[in-house]
Amino acid sequence: MQQRLKIGVLYSRVRVEEKWIFSAMEKRGIDYDRLDDRAIHFDLDKPEQWQQYDAVLERSISYNSGLYALRLLNSFGVPTVNTATVAEICGDKLMTSAALARDGVPQPRNMAAFTPEAALEAIEAFGYPVVLKPVVGSWGRLLAKVNDRDAAEAVLEHKSTLGSVQHSVFYIQEYIKKPGRDIRAIVIGGKVLTAMYRKSEHWITNTARGGEGELCPITPEIEDLCLRATKSVGGGVLAVDLIEHPERGYLVNEINHTMEFHTMQPVSGIDIAGEIVDYVVNVAKEKVQK
Repeated sequence: MQQRLKIGVLYSRVRVEEKWIFSAMEKRGIDYDRLDDRAIHFDLDKPEQWQQYDAVLERSISYNSGLYALRLLNSFGVPTVNTATVAEICGDKLMTSAALARDGVPQPRNMAAFTPEAALEAIEAFGYPVVLKPVVGSWGRLLAKVNDRDAAEAVLEHKSTLGSVQHSVFYIQEYIKKPGRDIRAIVIGGKVLTAMYRKSEHWITNTARGGEGELCPITPEIEDLCLRATKSVGGGVLAVDLIEHPERGYLVNEINHTMEFHTMQPVSGIDIAGEIVDYVVNVAKEKVQK
C-alpha cells in the first residue's frame, strides 16, 4: 500500500498567496497542516514531532524565523522548500551577490564595507548616484538613492546609529537608470515558469511600492540568465529580479526565496500556487522513495 504524503506549510500570515497554496493543496487531496510560525515551537529532544512531515513549504514573512525553522527542520532530516542553505543565501543580498560573482553571473557592481568611513570611501570610488540597501529586507524598504556626499554622510550616520546587525553591514550598489521597469521571473525546479515587467515612474519598481505588472516574454537570454542565477544559489522555488542595463543588457539584481505572486498569477494566467505545490509534492516523494 502506497504511503500517503504529509506536507506542512509554514506561514506568518494568510495572504492571497497562502490562500491559493492552501486551495491547491485541497484540490489535490493532499494531507497537509498549516503551521503558523507565531504559534509553533521546536522541542529539540523530540524531532519526531516534525519528522511526520515528508516535506515542509516555508512561507514565513520573517527572514530570521523562516531561516531558523528551516535549519531545524533540515537538521531533523525533514526536506524543505526551500532549503535552509538557499534561504540563507537568498535572504541576504550580499550573500546572493557573492554567489553570483563566484559563478560569473552578470549583476550590478556591488561593494561592501563594515564602517561608515570605509563605506564612504567605496561610494566615492563608485561615483554618485549610488544605491544603499539593507542586506536583509524586502518590498523595496529602506533603500536609499544617494546623490551626493552630504546625503551619503547622512544616510551612513543614520544606518550606523540604528545599530542592528544588518545595518552594520553597508551594501553599496551602482545606480542603474532603468527604462521605467524591471523584470521578475518565477523559476520552479529548474524551469522558468513565467516573467513579468514591474513598471513604475519611481526608481523603485516593486509592486509592493505601487509598481504595475505586465507580462514579459521569456526570451532565450532571460531564460538562460535566470537558470544560471538560480543554480548559483541552490535552486528550488525562486523569483529572479532582472534589471535592463543600457549598455550591459540584463543583470540579476536580487533572488527571492519566499516570493509574493499576487500580481504575477493573474497577469500570467498560470497557476503558480499549483506549480509550487506540485514541486513540494515531488520533493516529498523523493524523501519517501529513499
